[in-house]
Amino acid sequence: MATDKTARATWEGDLMSGSGRVSTGSDVLSDEGVSWSARAEGAEGVSPEELIAAAHATCVSMALSHGLAEDGHAPTRLESSATATFDKTDAGFRMTKIRLEIEGEVDGIDEAEFRQAAEGAKDNCPVSKALEGNVEISVEAKLSSPSPARSE
Repeated sequence: MATDKTARATWEGDLMSGSGRVSTGSDVLSDEGVSWSARAEGAEGVSPEELIAAAHATCVSMALSHGLAEDGHAPTRLESSATATFDKTDAGFRMTKIRLEIEGEVDGIDEAEFRQAAEGAKDNCPVSKALEGNVEISVEAKLSSPSPARSE
């Protein structure tokens, strides 16, 4: 069941003053601008780290949903975010860490069980596995309170 996903990037000019464009095969991203200033200085535009953060937030949500459902507690809702840190180290510029934050609505489990399931998802999702040994990955997880019933 192997699947291939594609992306295409172009770059013009040198690193500091040049710029590029990135697109995905699915056209979710289409000709989005990339630049060194977007990557390292917080300027507008997409960065490789932002794309990895998006992939990681999605992957950990999917892995957590699966793990919870396997244990008989399919989630009502999971909301995950990922923050990827790009920094200059003694070895040069690199992505140094990713911080995952997950909030979930899940019936039948307590905070400790949810945190344990989130740790398992963090350790085992395919994006985490790809980054393993290269990037520090942490996760904070908490259950959210379901919205109170509305009175009519």
